[in-house]
Amino acid sequence: MSSAREEFVERVDFGRTAADYSRYRQGFPEEFFARLRAQGIGVPGQRILDIGAGTGQMARGLALGGATVTALDRSADLLEAAKLLDREAGVDVTQVIASVEDTGLPDESFDVVTAAQCWFWFDKERLTRELNRVLIPSGKLCIAQLDWLPWEGNVVAATEALVLEHNPDWAMAGLDGLPTGYVADVMRAGFEGIETRSYDLDLVYTHEAWRGRMRASAGVSATLDEAGTERFDSDLKALLARDFPKDPLRVPHRVFTIVAKRRTQ
Repeated sequence: MSSAREEFVERVDFGRTAADYSRYRQGFPEEFFARLRAQGIGVPGQRILDIGAGTGQMARGLALGGATVTALDRSADLLEAAKLLDREAGVDVTQVIASVEDTGLPDESFDVVTAAQCWFWFDKERLTRELNRVLIPSGKLCIAQLDWLPWEGNVVAATEALVLEHNPDWAMAGLDGLPTGYVADVMRAGFEGIETRSYDLDLVYTHEAWRGRMRASAGVSATLDEAGTERFDSDLKALLARDFPKDPLRVPHRVFTIVAKRRTQ
């Protein structure tokens, strides 16, 4: 990890975004969970640890499919928001406040570890040791991303440019939804039988919801102070009204998954 990226990662606190995060960040659709079940992830009775769980969208979707899910995050604020959403969805998810690199959970206690929208943030060397400790032999790892796509001239590209005006250190602009380095990370972590899949879809956001979604991002509320977030939000409101007046917006996204099995010696 480069020093610039390390400095950015150290500044990020998604707990500060908990209210917007739980209200406005759209998660993976049901189709995504159906595809995972076809790959043997999230089937009834399976013991799953969802790391970097945030407000629990991944954990909740897996629990709705019948899996026994533990959601782990270092932010008590995000997990508290997840608890309310779990109750509304009628699912029971165990919550653990801990670092993903040092979970404190028992050895070989999970069939699957999932990491949704979060692999970027972890210390891979320490995480590798923890994954291999908490997973059963031949247990599975699933990494999942749902990323917006900043095509030239679209609302995503314009919004990313605005984020960079307000937060030049933001390190996540211009991505194409096909993360580089993740497969190599998985191989180095001792996993095999690697399957990667991707597909595109549009998510629909009202202007208000898109503003909330952006406030709940690493480049805005998670790193800017309250005044900086308010300035960004005001500028985004004006940008949408001027350049993208159609409401709601259809925002292109790409789903990307890696599923792999723990190597057994």
